[in-house]
Amino acid sequence: MADRQQTDPAPQWWSRPEGTADSRRDGVPAPRPETPEGGGERGAEGHAAEGDGAAGQVAPTQEPPAHEPAHQVRYDPWGAQPLQAVDRGRDRRGFRLWQVAALAAAAALLAGGIGGYVGVLAERQSSTRLELPQAAVADKGRAPDSVAGIAATALPGVVTLHVRGAKSSGTGTGFVLDPQGHILTNNHVVADAKEIAVTFSTGESVTAELVGRDSGYDLAVVKVSGVRGLRPLSLGNSENVKVGDPVVAIGAPFDLSNTVTAGIISATGRPVTAGGDKGDGSDISYVDALQTDAPINPGNSGGPLLDARAHVVGINSAIRGADKDDPDRQGGSIGLGFAIPINQGKRVAEELIATGHATHPVIGVTLDMDYTGDGARVGDKGEDGKPSVTAGGPGARAGIKPGDVITKVDGQRVRGGDELIIKIRAHRPGDPLTLTVLRDGRERTLDVVLGSANGS
Repeated sequence: MADRQQTDPAPQWWSRPEGTADSRRDGVPAPRPETPEGGGERGAEGHAAEGDGAAGQVAPTQEPPAHEPAHQVRYDPWGAQPLQAVDRGRDRRGFRLWQVAALAAAAALLAGGIGGYVGVLAERQSSTRLELPQAAVADKGRAPDSVAGIAATALPGVVTLHVRGAKSSGTGTGFVLDPQGHILTNNHVVADAKEIAVTFSTGESVTAELVGRDSGYDLAVVKVSGVRGLRPLSLGNSENVKVGDPVVAIGAPFDLSNTVTAGIISATGRPVTAGGDKGDGSDISYVDALQTDAPINPGNSGGPLLDARAHVVGINSAIRGADKDDPDRQGGSIGLGFAIPINQGKRVAEELIATGHATHPVIGVTLDMDYTGDGARVGDKGEDGKPSVTAGGPGARAGIKPGDVITKVDGQRVRGGDELIIKIRAHRPGDPLTLTVLRDGRERTLDVVLGSANGS
């Protein structure tokens, strides 16, 4: 209590007596009345209360005046409270329950925030590193016939080609054929190239030179020099490929080098023509292709299609997209990819390396490409008015005549002139073939030995 002196603690229910104000001088306490038994009132520590006399004296007993009630009301003579005190129940200055709850909540939030900050600060400054549960490092090896195993085997021998031409540049893929640095790719990747850069899976890049190319087969060979540790890929046999066989494609779609995709062989012997941008037919390629659903996109051209033994069975060359007039046309892979069989690629590559040119098997006839019926029709006349059946050629020796319609090759049906060319080019010059020919409404069989012509 500020500036207050009190000998005995005064009960809260005491109040000043009614009546005339005391005439004692300021600061002198009134004498305490004696109890009914006549004893003096003791202080809190058992000492006699102070009166007008010296300390320790007991005030004489006084009889209350006749006009005053017999019952004496006690009060605190030193209190600074008002003369009248009204009991209003609970002290309004105390905290209510909701105030206590709010204060507790605020304290909890403050403590939580401080604790969180201290925890984060301690974690950042602590030398102990937080580690979440994680699987242990396992054996990184993969089965050789798995996609990962095939990729690990083949990737060192796959390269990305960056080609710069007079008017444009592009990206393609190739793979190493031999320790001498010969690399097989597509003709349309390097056609009209002025500069060719080859990048290996290690990231090393070197300049390559063109060895030879052939637009009819859409194949080309380039060569790098001064590179050690080349990893040629093993060549398989496309005659062993069956529909449903698993395959892996590696390439650089949209310049994303060393991209690996997987799928199956969807079909074999698909007649595919590509090119024709020049308009004169000189750049059209005819392929008796392997079809695959392994994703192939622009930039995959020239990359290897591998079997389960990591052997090359095809050279990825073309995709079938949606029709150009389709508003929902998809520009990338829709699961229709085509690869040149490696048997054909091997023969052409060998010729390009040896001579810079490839030979084409021919039967020595000119076809009527406007014929819309079933089969491939031999024209009535050749180019520039020449005979449609070359005199002394393979077809003439086999007995083919103008107007004949060739319907089968070795028992496989032919639906048009493009398919006949593709079926013939799937063989080597000198290979024997059996042709089924429709003449004057009658079907007959002719045996022909393929001739040879220089490619473009």
